[in-house]
Amino acid sequence: MTRQLAERELTPEGPRRGAIKGGPRPRRTVTVNLSESPLVWLHARGHLPTRLLDAGEALRADYERSALPANITMRWDPVRVKSTGDRGLAPSEKQVAARQRFDGAIRAAGKGLEDILWRVVCAGEALPEAEKSLGWPARSGKLVLAIALERVADYYRIT
Repeated sequence: MTRQLAERELTPEGPRRGAIKGGPRPRRTVTVNLSESPLVWLHARGHLPTRLLDAGEALRADYERSALPANITMRWDPVRVKSTGDRGLAPSEKQVAARQRFDGAIRAAGKGLEDILWRVVCAGEALPEAEKSLGWPARSGKLVLAIALERVADYYRIT
């Protein structure tokens, strides 16, 4: 996959999805690779609507927040210090909530669709490689992935 670099405004939530428009220059920018995610690649070429891209990104975010991927280095999570006024969830509670959302989304996708979802959305495997490893015919994964993402979008209530 070739790199497609674009400059995006950096916000506290991460890089803003839209391109930088005219007007005052943002305080902080970051260069992102638009072809990094197979979902973004499909969306950029008109094969996935924005609703399905958002559903896939929500699923991937919950996958990463739940700490399901293997850790290969030391964890540098901040140590929680008791303070006043902090009524948010503890990091472990956030992890459990993300895991529950991820499991619910995978269940909502239905039996047989979790493989393509995990491979393309969570593991970042390109669609042709996922089709080959699952033993599917070429160009069949796009349709199956779209069906799975439709169900995930309904689960996350993305309109």
